[in-house]
Amino acid sequence: MEVQEVSKAFKYGLAKRKDRPVFENISLSIPSGGTVGITGKSGIGKTSLGKIIAGIIPPSKGRVLYKGRDIFKLPKGEWSTFRTKVQMMFQDPEGALNPMKNIYRQFNAVCRLMGATHKDQAFKRIQDVLDQTGLSDEILSRFPQQLSGGQNQRVALGRILLLKPEIIILDEPTSALDISVQAQILHLLKKIQKENRISYIYISHNKKLIEFMSDTIFSMNKGEEDSY
Repeated sequence: MEVQEVSKAFKYGLAKRKDRPVFENISLSIPSGGTVGITGKSGIGKTSLGKIIAGIIPPSKGRVLYKGRDIFKLPKGEWSTFRTKVQMMFQDPEGALNPMKNIYRQFNAVCRLMGATHKDQAFKRIQDVLDQTGLSDEILSRFPQQLSGGQNQRVALGRILLLKPEIIILDEPTSALDISVQAQILHLLKKIQKENRISYIYISHNKKLIEFMSDTIFSMNKGEEDSY
């Protein structure tokens, strides 16, 4: 995956006619099975860049290429495939889950989306994900508000893994967790990456975490890229 000269500006003012640049001319590549860390101060545009790479919001300028294709020009069928292969995991795990559905229903909905319509087939996929994320099957009957932050983050990760992604954008995935739980999640992410050859984009203002997780680091400084 390639990010080529990407810039982002947001409209502001009552008529939203003025542009406020967030960052400009960011270029980076995401290697297969590797981790690119993106760091910088709060408000510098790290999350916005992650959302652009995930296809959630468009850039103001530049291109994001997935297997050589501009993701914002993909036809509907290819766009749907891209949206399963490139996923984003946010810092608020409970907020990413539906509070009205138990964990089994949330996992099962993803299984149906991926074509596992038979109950036994879906449950096998769910059990595989539970094993990968270190969760017990007793959590399947529970709701997100009944789980700890660490459990919810594992559930959020498991739901993503059901989609068999190639790239996961991790936006401050441990910032809402206790220190001891943070370490568990980070080691789990490394384990899953090694087992599945998934590429990560790890976004954080914490340079120590970035250095621990990343092969290549990009520091966003005053809206521009500064690699080191």
